[in-house]
Amino acid sequence: MLDHCSISHKGGIVLWSRSFTPEAAQLASSSASPVNSLMREALIEGRTAEEKYEKDGYAVRWTFVNELELIFVVAYQRILQLTYIDDLLAALKKLFVKYFEPFITAFVTSLHAVNTAKAAAIDAASWDFSKAFDGWDTIFDKLIRGLEEKASQDRKSRLRGAIRPPADEISTPPSDDQGTGRCCSFVAFIYSHAFAAEPSNNSDAPQDEQLIARNVQALKNRLRGRGGARRGGRSTRIVDSGSGRDSHPNSDSEATPKRKSKAKAQRRWGDAPVTESDMASLDFSMDKPGASSGDIGSHDLQALVDKSSMGTRTRDGLYEVKDWEFSKEQSDTDNAIANALKRADTNAPSGSLGTVGSLFARLTGSKVLTEADLKPVLEGMKQHLMKKNVAREIADKVCEGVGETLVGKKIGGFQTTNAAVRLALSTSLTRILTPKTSTDLLLSIRTKLSSPLPSTQQRMPYSITFVGVNGVGKSTNLSKVCFWLIQNGLRVLIAACDTFRSGAVEQLRVHVRNLSMLGVNGAGDSKGRVELFERGYGKDAAGIAKEALTYGRENDFDVVLIDTAGRMQDNEPLMRALAKLVAVNNPDKIIFVGEALVGNEAVDQLTKFDRALRDFSSASGAGKGRGIDGMLVTKWDTVDDKVGAALSMTYVTGQPIIFVGCGQTYTDLRQLRVANVVQAILSD
Repeated sequence: MLDHCSISHKGGIVLWSRSFTPEAAQLASSSASPVNSLMREALIEGRTAEEKYEKDGYAVRWTFVNELELIFVVAYQRILQLTYIDDLLAALKKLFVKYFEPFITAFVTSLHAVNTAKAAAIDAASWDFSKAFDGWDTIFDKLIRGLEEKASQDRKSRLRGAIRPPADEISTPPSDDQGTGRCCSFVAFIYSHAFAAEPSNNSDAPQDEQLIARNVQALKNRLRGRGGARRGGRSTRIVDSGSGRDSHPNSDSEATPKRKSKAKAQRRWGDAPVTESDMASLDFSMDKPGASSGDIGSHDLQALVDKSSMGTRTRDGLYEVKDWEFSKEQSDTDNAIANALKRADTNAPSGSLGTVGSLFARLTGSKVLTEADLKPVLEGMKQHLMKKNVAREIADKVCEGVGETLVGKKIGGFQTTNAAVRLALSTSLTRILTPKTSTDLLLSIRTKLSSPLPSTQQRMPYSITFVGVNGVGKSTNLSKVCFWLIQNGLRVLIAACDTFRSGAVEQLRVHVRNLSMLGVNGAGDSKGRVELFERGYGKDAAGIAKEALTYGRENDFDVVLIDTAGRMQDNEPLMRALAKLVAVNNPDKIIFVGEALVGNEAVDQLTKFDRALRDFSSASGAGKGRGIDGMLVTKWDTVDDKVGAALSMTYVTGQPIIFVGCGQTYTDLRQLRVANVVQAILSD
């Protein structure tokens, strides 16, 4: 049974709707409606092209009529297996367009004639949809009744065809008009015959079952008493069904002979013992006699700051990192793609999609685009996106979404099909990459620090937790973020919560020492601006993070950066430990650190990290149900224009990419502009 059905204009105006239950009517009017969520997450944000959407126990299916800008939506409970939904959507679309196409065409034309949203609302309100669609309810009722009856008959015929009981057991099933009790008896009849065990014709079956049972028991005994021969236990054996001989020796000692352990020889580097001069040459400690504050041994600290990649300061004195630019030769990278797509000349531009552009150029002239016309174009587009390191699944969905917006569109006049398809792709990529939340991390920090508090309450520092898989560069890029915060005059406490990896605490200690000596603007001492909080190895990371937040509050630190141990997304115990840290401490931001080099793996990592954090932290704690709030993509300088990982990550989570790391120094941190990423993806 359906719960909700509606017909809407793409601008958000509902032309007709029907709710079949009071609960569905109440849910449809709320902001948490699955239909509203579909419009927001799937259609507006463009993060799904599959014509099926699931939320809060409901399944939502939809279809488009692009030439009339209509959306047909059907919602039903996900647990129900409704086989007629596709037929219903197809019939709805066909009948509604057949009966009301002139009216809808006039309505859409009037909407395009107005210039402002207010005028559009006034003009839409002047149309009487109830009068215009008079009689549609009767048509819809007949349609849904016919489809439900047909589905019921098909289901019964399948059940009858699947059941072939023996002739002496055939009994006449009850008819539909004999009451509920007889129907239950018929269901029991079907169940008994459908799942009755057939007699086995294999005479060896009992013998094989006994053999398998003996082998299983033998394995259990062996695992239970492993090494039993050495401990006085009884040895077990597995019978070979072919020969009846033992398939392994009687004891583990016979199967695996003991190896004699050899004493490890001590290694000596060189013939002579180490002298005091050798020790002095290897001494790089800070308190070494003659060591200055500007260098550690022969290492120049200024090499840790690249002057050419330093950010800029605004009029307010805030330090902003540079924007990542795809092409330095072009003077205006923000408008390059937009200007190219707005040109409506008959000659297709030559340098955006290469082979895909030549495919677009085949479709020219005034015509209505069909799926057959767009199929080779979309296939070329998908291959191009995958070459740009976009995950295959994401490339499929993006191309499907572009195709859905173009099917039924009439192309002609001054606009070529090439320009129309390129514009649709650019619009889709821009919509996906555009952040849905603020990416101004500094504004969030200052807002929390400046918010009023009761006089008896002490302010908590702003906390950021960095999570991700092993080896992506969490600690290194945490130190880059720390440098950016120090340049903006904030006091930063780094919490060493990676208590597993050897050298993790020492690595952060080196970063803190370097950052303390660099100071603001790369000159001067800033020892009081950054500090390390650590409790060694083997401790509970959630407890260390909690202690660090308390220490930061008591010592007036502005920001606490929490470094966590890398873990694989499929390791459930480690993901539970990470979720515990989130649930106990409820950080202000959870930033996923991922590599720009990965393609399909990025989708798997992000999906499982986000799901594990939400599921495992939902039981208790202040941060229950928290997911990933943003991404930091590392090794960005290694991919050139193959920046598809940014598209894949944003598509999966709907969260923004806050920074990208692109080098080895503390200043190698960049912000992403949507236009630059789109330009890189569309380039050859």
